[in-house]
Amino acid sequence: MRSGSTLLRAVLNAHSALHAPHELHVRRLTVGYGTSLAEKAMDALGHNRADLEHLLWDRVLHRELVKSGKQYIVDKTPANAFAYQRISTCWPDARFVFLLRHPASIAKSWHEASPDRRTSHEAALDALRYMKAVERARGALSGLTVRYEDLTADPEGETRRICDFLSLPWEEGMLSYGEQAVVVKGLGDWKDKIRSGAVQAARELPAVEEIPDSLIPMARTWGYLPEVTGST
Repeated sequence: MRSGSTLLRAVLNAHSALHAPHELHVRRLTVGYGTSLAEKAMDALGHNRADLEHLLWDRVLHRELVKSGKQYIVDKTPANAFAYQRISTCWPDARFVFLLRHPASIAKSWHEASPDRRTSHEAALDALRYMKAVERARGALSGLTVRYEDLTADPEGETRRICDFLSLPWEEGMLSYGEQAVVVKGLGDWKDKIRSGAVQAARELPAVEEIPDSLIPMARTWGYLPEVTGST
């Protein structure tokens, strides 16, 4: 969250082959049996609850994709990082793009999004949960890592790299996505930058002393701070 994922979604959605709607949260769609007989019937067919939920998730995405008239669907929901195992089981052919941003910038943006709901310290700890989940997913799945700072500094170069990873031709229209971004709070970013319809420059990276102590290890893991080396 607050890593620039709505920007990346809007850029991908501007491609003629990619349909990237607002955050879908399909993993929160659950299936209930209603009666013990329904459970028994599904068990006889070889379906457990997880199987049925995967069928539901896939059907929702399939309907959305068909409606769009495009070839591939993109699901950008930050909380998917917490369920990467089930998602990769449901869609074994999925391709994963891991979006990183300076941890302190994420935490600051998260605090600014709702300053009355959480302190800056609480925002850092809450954001760190997502960062750790993303890092676990990166360690378990193959995929492409993209940095928000690189995407905003060199949008053409980074979108070309993403298209190469997806085996798609690059399209210049990705650089000016227009008004396709969803600006409803709760389903993605809604701030002025995303409303502009074009990639905007990122904020300056925080100084070392501005990084909360809780985020320093992750800043090192993601290469925003040098690794600490021992001395002899």
